[in-house]
Amino acid sequence: MAVKDRERFSTATRLRLFGEQTAARVYRSQSRRQARRSRLTGRAALLALVVCSLIVALAYPMRQYVAQRADIEEQEQKLAEAREQTEKLRDSKARWRDPAYVERQARERLHMVLPGETGYTVVDPSGGRVRTTEPGAADRAWYSNLFDGVDQADRRGSEDDN
Repeated sequence: MAVKDRERFSTATRLRLFGEQTAARVYRSQSRRQARRSRLTGRAALLALVVCSLIVALAYPMRQYVAQRADIEEQEQKLAEAREQTEKLRDSKARWRDPAYVERQARERLHMVLPGETGYTVVDPSGGRVRTTEPGAADRAWYSNLFDGVDQADRRGSEDDN
């Protein structure tokens, strides 16, 4: 037993025992840390799973919301354009109720003249369009003058084709 006691209390034996105890403590603390880490990793994985599922669940409604907002803006723009067009048409309607405006438009657009007035032919010196008013055209209905002008243009067009 003396040899055993000597080995038991030798420095090498004590250092070996001390190293084994230290290693055991380190191993136990590492296993506890790993156990904690594994729990945190599990919690983190669960949290990540919940967050991902929320993102997936909310992606479609958010896309629909954004698309609907874009549609609403587009419809509001169309409404504003329609209101603007309505206002222009109301202004035009009010102008056409004025007899002076109607007379001016008939003179400019249809080249009509009042009874007793004389119509003139204006020739564009640059070779542009020629407007003619036949004698007695003021005595006829405006649509007759209109159709005569169409017939003249047709005759000139067929002469140009030959």
